[in-house]
Amino acid sequence: MKLTELLERLTGPGYLDGHFLVAMPSMPDPRFQRAVIYICAHSDAGAMGLIINHPADDIRFFDLLVQLNIIPEGTDITLPPGHGAICVVKGGPVEPARGIVLHSDDVMIANATMAMDDGVCLTATLDIIRAIAAGQGPRDAILALGYAAWAPGQLERELQANGWLVCAADRTLVFDPDISGKYQRILRHLGADPTHLSSQTGHA
Repeated sequence: MKLTELLERLTGPGYLDGHFLVAMPSMPDPRFQRAVIYICAHSDAGAMGLIINHPADDIRFFDLLVQLNIIPEGTDITLPPGHGAICVVKGGPVEPARGIVLHSDDVMIANATMAMDDGVCLTATLDIIRAIAAGQGPRDAILALGYAAWAPGQLERELQANGWLVCAADRTLVFDPDISGKYQRILRHLGADPTHLSSQTGHA
């Protein structure tokens, strides 16, 4: 199933689209420890989101342009201001070789870009990456490798078990290049002290 089809199937009113999931300190799954996840789609059919604060080790956006044959190896191309610093993160354990770009809504790719919430869009085709390399990309962007997905009812059960804190997403934080600081910043925003949180704590 195409990612766009998955998103369309999962999106539903009254759910957690456009929210952050913030892992509780007691999170047992190492893939999601201290994770901040932007929920792209959520309905009674399941959920899909992107981890936005786990950096992809030793992978730079420039290197991916070479790997994807968008620019030739050894080129001296200079990316537009700011684009060389586009964060590459491990978006989740599902399809970790798939690149997904969360970006501002000033650039939309026809039949490919999906609007999320609060000026945040998602594009999962190479067209958006080519646009960035050509200096025609969005003002803000983050590239995620892979994504997180939940089966019907799975996320709800994890929330009931106090595995996650939930809060409305802040687009500024989505695109903040300070990857390592996002977890603590959100906890401070929520007024939560991680040393006082436990599996018995309620949700924000």
